[in-house]
Amino acid sequence: MMEVQVEDQLKTLNYSGVFLSCFSDYSEKCIHSTPEHVLLYLYSGEQVIEDRNKIIKLQAGDCAFIRRDHRLKMYKNSKGEDLYKGISMTFKRNVLRDFYSKMNKSEIPNKVKVSDKTVFKLERNPAIESLFQSLTPYFDRNIQPTEGFVHLKLLEGIYALLNSNEQLYPILFDFAEPWKIDLLGFLNNNYMEELSMEQIASFTGRSLATFKRDFKKISNLTPQKWLIRKRLEMAYIQLKEDGKKVKDVYLEVGFKNPSHFSTAFKKQYGFPPTAI
Repeated sequence: MMEVQVEDQLKTLNYSGVFLSCFSDYSEKCIHSTPEHVLLYLYSGEQVIEDRNKIIKLQAGDCAFIRRDHRLKMYKNSKGEDLYKGISMTFKRNVLRDFYSKMNKSEIPNKVKVSDKTVFKLERNPAIESLFQSLTPYFDRNIQPTEGFVHLKLLEGIYALLNSNEQLYPILFDFAEPWKIDLLGFLNNNYMEELSMEQIASFTGRSLATFKRDFKKISNLTPQKWLIRKRLEMAYIQLKEDGKKVKDVYLEVGFKNPSHFSTAFKKQYGFPPTAI
């Protein structure tokens, strides 16, 4: 199914998980927050991605993979006479599960270090270039791709990702087994709660040993450190973007006292929360 949305200076086309955006003004700012992985290609213009204290810049021809369940600030800019044109692919879990079920598991690289990066700027390569160039005709709303064509392009996108960076294997296929609750989904929804590791394991349908083993597949942090980092990231957003006060934020994100919060915040960001 195709959805078309046109708003004065913004044109966005959605073809079942493939999004094409075109801006005719100088700049657009948006908040990116999605429960699914996204592959983004910049056809023209410039895109700036702000991930807390990190800045990633994309120029025409650049491509980036954005991990699911993260909140980013994006600036989509025209550059000179070149309008902003971007294409993105959203990889839903059912597509990734189906892809994984048909893979030759012996070809999956062993002992890949799990990365905690949110945004991966990919090296330019012919596979990614040809994939996205084949989608550019669909910026014309009078030309619509078939469902089958879009599905094939999503599969092509998965292959291109796996061939570009082996660190993406454990990230793309981090879903839980069907009878288990998805770990990241549960933790992102409950990071502010005071739960023991035993409780989290139980709530997600695992023994404590299985929970620890599964968690290692999705992060190189311990569960406790992952939770602290998540709380600090959400505190950063509330302090900087929402203008909240420290005394209102630390309890809301799950810290029990302001001193612990301030110390942990300064350790992660290099400055105290009161400096924002």
